Amino acid sequence: MKKLVAIITVLLLASSSASAEMSENTKACLINGVTGEVVYEKNAYEKSPMASTTKIMTALVALENSNPYDVVTMTGDAVRTAGSSTYAKEGDKLYMEDVLYGLMLNSGNDAAEAVAHNISGTDTEFAKLMTERAKECGAVATCFTNPSGLPDDGHYTTAYDMALIAKTALENEKFAVIVSTRKHKVNVLNDSERTLEFYNHNKLLNLMDDCTGVKTGYTKKAGRCLVSSAVRDGMKYIAVTLNDGDDWNNHIKMYEDVFASSEPLKILEKGECIKTYGKHIFAADNDFIVASLSDKKDDFDVEVNIPDLCPPINSGEKVGYARIMYKGNEIGRVDIVSQSDIFKTERLGRSFAVCFRKYIKKLTF
Repeated sequence: MKKLVAIITVLLLASSSASAEMSENTKACLINGVTGEVVYEKNAYEKSPMASTTKIMTALVALENSNPYDVVTMTGDAVRTAGSSTYAKEGDKLYMEDVLYGLMLNSGNDAAEAVAHNISGTDTEFAKLMTERAKECGAVATCFTNPSGLPDDGHYTTAYDMALIAKTALENEKFAVIVSTRKHKVNVLNDSERTLEFYNHNKLLNLMDDCTGVKTGYTKKAGRCLVSSAVRDGMKYIAVTLNDGDDWNNHIKMYEDVFASSEPLKILEKGECIKTYGKHIFAADNDFIVASLSDKKDDFDVEVNIPDLCPPINSGEKVGYARIMYKGNEIGRVDIVSQSDIFKTERLGRSFAVCFRKYIKKLTF
């Protein structure tokens, strides 16, 4: 792994001065958004405060422990929280989903408090959930003590950990939609005459067409913090900088460098035959693409999971899924669907003919 990072870092430095413009104290990490492989790092494993990028985990824990239409009451304690705000009033009732838009777009500390109290009762209990979830993401050098990112000596992460947290969060479809939204209008449930409007603070969404999120942050102690994601031609990368005074430009440079060095590797293609039953074809429902770099070769595998099936089965109906494996770890799934109607009179057993092409071996990555 260290050899790979060193090789690719040399390539990035040769093509631009992205890292040279980062200060000595900046922590940075760039990872493949699908495999999690580190592509570039600078002080990436040093512990650091992360300001409001904390809210990536706040949102993920909330999405996994609530329903979109849960009603959240903005308490006095929440609306009096210091720092950035949604500008909701005490007593306002909002849907959980709308509070999360206020959390991620406006970076509302009041929203963070409201979410934590609604789910766990206190900041402390909610922060425990955040830290536990971080460890499940592989972010073992991270500790949360609050849901907003306000300064606290026990509240810290690393650039690498934040990249892993963002990767997991972006796998949640609702999270991905929220952080890519520029503007969101909210109806206050208990006051039909009032609305709130949230505007995304992530300028990279406007500066770079490929940007898909994620979150900004700033405190005097943490400096400027930015976690971002970008997708080009199906290739996904995630970048993190902590304490970086030129974060917008440095993220753009990192992405331009890595996209210039990458090619899209299509592991599965939409409509590609996975298995057959007689004249019937079971096929991939979507493309699965991984960013490929010319420096490294590794094995990818596809594990097919199709249970015993009972006709009738409609054309386009899901019949199973394919697990995409990289270095023995699952990096994604693609649904397998029937390409035709299968009538009730037709019997399907355990035996299927395999037609999937075994070309996922020793591919360039």
